[in-house]
Amino acid sequence: MLKLTRWCISHRRQVVVGWVAIAVLTTVLAGAVGRQYATNFSLPGTESQRASDLLQHEFKTQSGDLDTIVFHVSHGTVASAAVRAAIAPFLGRVSSSPHVAGLVSPYSPRGALQVSRNGMTAFATVYYDKRANLLPNNTGMPILDGINAIHVPGLRVAAGGQVIEQAEGFSIGPATGVGVIAALIILLLTFGSLTAAGMPLITAGLGLITGVALIGLATHLTSMSNVAPELALMIGLGVGIDYALFIVTRFKENYLKFGDVQHSVLQAMDTSGRAILLAGSTVVIALLGMFATGVSFMYGLAIASVLAVLLTLAASLTLLPALLSRFGARMVRPRGERRRRLPVRRRAPTQINAAAGAVVAPRASAWRRWSETVQRRPWPLAIVSLAVIVALLAPVFAMRLDTSDAGNDPANVSSRQAFDLLAQGFGPGFNGPLSLVAELGHAGRAPALAAVRAAVRGTPDVAAVTPARIAPSGTVAVIQVYPRSAPQAPATTNLVNHLRHTVLPPLEHQTGVPVLVGGFTAGSIDFSHVLATKLPLFIALVVLLSALLLLVIFRSLVIPVQAAIMNLLSIGGALGVTVAVFQDGLFSSVLGIQKGPIEPWIPVLMFAVVFGLSMDYEVFLISRVREEWVRRRDASTAVGDGIAFTGKVISAAAAIMVCVFLSFMLGDQRTLKEFGFGLAAAVFLDALIIRCVMLPAVLELLGPSTWRLPRWLDARLPHINIEGTAVRALPETDDIELADATESDLARA
Repeated sequence: MLKLTRWCISHRRQVVVGWVAIAVLTTVLAGAVGRQYATNFSLPGTESQRASDLLQHEFKTQSGDLDTIVFHVSHGTVASAAVRAAIAPFLGRVSSSPHVAGLVSPYSPRGALQVSRNGMTAFATVYYDKRANLLPNNTGMPILDGINAIHVPGLRVAAGGQVIEQAEGFSIGPATGVGVIAALIILLLTFGSLTAAGMPLITAGLGLITGVALIGLATHLTSMSNVAPELALMIGLGVGIDYALFIVTRFKENYLKFGDVQHSVLQAMDTSGRAILLAGSTVVIALLGMFATGVSFMYGLAIASVLAVLLTLAASLTLLPALLSRFGARMVRPRGERRRRLPVRRRAPTQINAAAGAVVAPRASAWRRWSETVQRRPWPLAIVSLAVIVALLAPVFAMRLDTSDAGNDPANVSSRQAFDLLAQGFGPGFNGPLSLVAELGHAGRAPALAAVRAAVRGTPDVAAVTPARIAPSGTVAVIQVYPRSAPQAPATTNLVNHLRHTVLPPLEHQTGVPVLVGGFTAGSIDFSHVLATKLPLFIALVVLLSALLLLVIFRSLVIPVQAAIMNLLSIGGALGVTVAVFQDGLFSSVLGIQKGPIEPWIPVLMFAVVFGLSMDYEVFLISRVREEWVRRRDASTAVGDGIAFTGKVISAAAAIMVCVFLSFMLGDQRTLKEFGFGLAAAVFLDALIIRCVMLPAVLELLGPSTWRLPRWLDARLPHINIEGTAVRALPETDDIELADATESDLARA
């Protein structure tokens, strides 16, 4: 670390110019080649995937997604001459659009079910030749443009479905700008200097610009959802500012001791630089753990997030020390006549190694007083903090994972309007039809389809069943089934399971015709089931790898176990709060949120991100506690000094993360709101309850046993220096007098 830092300081001009050049070149290159977003929702081994594969091979015109074009009249019927004159030509143009494999009009004999009983609402079904995730994002734009061109008094037209939602896109609103402004305000309050506040933003900004550009280039190499850059931006902005904040804080602290900018930078990177390298590694491990889910959709999100974290981490380890060596003096020296070195009292060089000297934590600071309070009452505070987390965690046991439907979209978009019109005219289930795919084998088995239709039509919660569509080869048939309940409703999940396990197996036994339940709604149910099944494996893998890393770094059996348990508690509490708000509707009217299920990928990605972020605070705090422990061998004093030194910076970092994540509540995408809210809640709980109360209380109770390690294990573990070269050079004695720096000295710096 010291070699890298010295090189960056010696070549600071080249480092800064190099980062700017890389950011510009990658952005220009990504803009030139474009971005090719595609969502891979393949779910090997699931029934919906088998149905999709069968249609792709035997009945391609039915293998893609389907959209609906809904029209409603305020008076009269849709069969009126004026309405038909506007709709029929429009549907004709849609049927000849690119990637449209077929269209069933309500004016055709096959569309009899597509006109409501009162004749005031009807819909056309548009079949595509591919799944929505494999189509260009603008495939649905001709339909939306055609709808906007229809002007008939009393006629409302809207379109919905996956292709339409993809064409509409989504907006994160002013989230990024609000997050950056909030971060700047918090940094200004923390440092009291525009230079000090600007450095974390510049570092994170250049890292993120490069990272987002690389994500755009990566879309040509692997499948990435169009939501991946937004999630990566959210994560990268938070961790990038945090990493830079930790280093800048340590630099200012070191300047009080050394009074020399370059030496202060070296010592900051030798301590906090090592800590953020470890913290970044745990974030990357947690994100890459999403590959254990076996769900290809998660791979793109993981790759995009890892790129953002790695680039911001690289910027903090190279660009930031270069900037500090050039502009560091401006943030630590007062302006004007007061531009002089701050007085720092040290022992004489003959009494203590000046290169390894230390600043004590502020003796009268609020964080010092709080650490003393926790250390005086560790048992009560540990129990209370645990009780609060457990109470917040309780709603997790009622969490229902499923994909939210278009009923949660903003009211001004076509997909939401189509959803509401269909629900009012036909019932909510018409927004999520199920596709029954029958494997006939040969045309002679076609009569068996009548028995299938009759049995399914008589199933509770089935509103309608369409006539079968048979492939030209006669080997496959497709029947559309409309539930009575909305796609995201528990009743629809129960219907899918009932058809698969109760209704269809006896029919296969009687007729010899296997029938698979597929379509987008069934695929979403399978997606939720697969992720719920893989979630324990994913959590266990990430926790195990992170615990092993902490074991090697901190050489303690207690720290990995404590970190794993407390991180799981904070994540569980945040998930519980998210369930209470988004699923149960607590404060939903105030927050402008529609009640619905929790997106199945939210717990996975939320765990990966929050576990990594929690490790950031864990590593930064514990590394400082261990540094003091190595220096003095006094466990209680080490905990007190660790909290006093890091409390302010961790709370500032957490406040920035909360603001960045909550800013995504300003967008119009429910999934991003859900994710941002969950992350904000997790960071808040982790910083406030775990790091400020539970962790110091537990460490105080454990005392020196925190750092005990069996000799046989200590001899076999590799030695990795996390405390820094200077700390390791100190003699292990208890009577070292440390320099005295008051809180006012730290504030002036």
